[in-house]
Amino acid sequence: MVYVLWLFCAGLALAVLLLVWKIVLLRRSAEALRQGLRERLETDTNTFLSIPSRDRAMRRLASDLNGQLRLLRRERQRHQQGDRTLKEAVAGVSHDLRTPLTAICGYLDLLEREELSGPADRYLALIRERTDRLRELMEEFFQYTVALSSGDEPVLEDLSLNRAVEESLAAWYAVLTERGIEPAVRLPEAAVVRRLDAGALGRILNNVLSNAVKYSGGDLTVELRENGTLTFSNAAPGMTPLLAQRLFDRYFTVETGHRIGGLGLSISRELAEKMGGEVSASCRGEILTVEISFPAPPG
Repeated sequence: MVYVLWLFCAGLALAVLLLVWKIVLLRRSAEALRQGLRERLETDTNTFLSIPSRDRAMRRLASDLNGQLRLLRRERQRHQQGDRTLKEAVAGVSHDLRTPLTAICGYLDLLEREELSGPADRYLALIRERTDRLRELMEEFFQYTVALSSGDEPVLEDLSLNRAVEESLAAWYAVLTERGIEPAVRLPEAAVVRRLDAGALGRILNNVLSNAVKYSGGDLTVELRENGTLTFSNAAPGMTPLLAQRLFDRYFTVETGHRIGGLGLSISRELAEKMGGEVSASCRGEILTVEISFPAPPG
């Protein structure tokens, strides 16, 4: 009787051990599926999920997940190809439109040399104004499509934000002077260094300054903080918090006395995000502030 009881207890212990081992294998398999699924969703890879368990249910689950990953990969590739084709087509169309637009501007130059009657002269001035605006929009549209269609990774190097701001303001000195704007600039004494792409940073600052000049009511304050946050603030009559939030919409246009709109800030946001930065806009009391932030890398 004791022997039978001993055999029963031994069998029960063995069964418990087997059950515990089975649970451990299932947990390992579930964790392997979780980690593998996360990695394959984050990266573009052709490898499939594998698990250490021989359990049929877990292997069927892995097989079904691999089937869904194959479908997801095909859809992702089709989307990427379609998106790339669309961007290339838009870039080509915008480039093609620039040629006839340049010819139109040339003919307008010739017409402006002729003596015209009062009404004709006014009509010509309106045509010139609209044509210049169209040329400006086409240039911004072309730059936007080029920025989006470029698959190249940013070439990062240590850059001083202080120096970049000074160089950009110097390049805009003539335009600022013409508009009667004398910017108030506040830069820290210590250099604020970040790993950025020089060309992309220059384009971001150029677009933001262009936006500031267009909206400015005659003032401009530029401030760089030691944490890598750069702000451009100016009075913008007619600006509201809602309009400020929509400035980054790709094709949103704000109509003011200067007929402002375009894609410059959208380009700036795209480029900044590629380098781990952020660009945002806010408005308080008709004071428009565009903020560019490049946080210090961790560690």
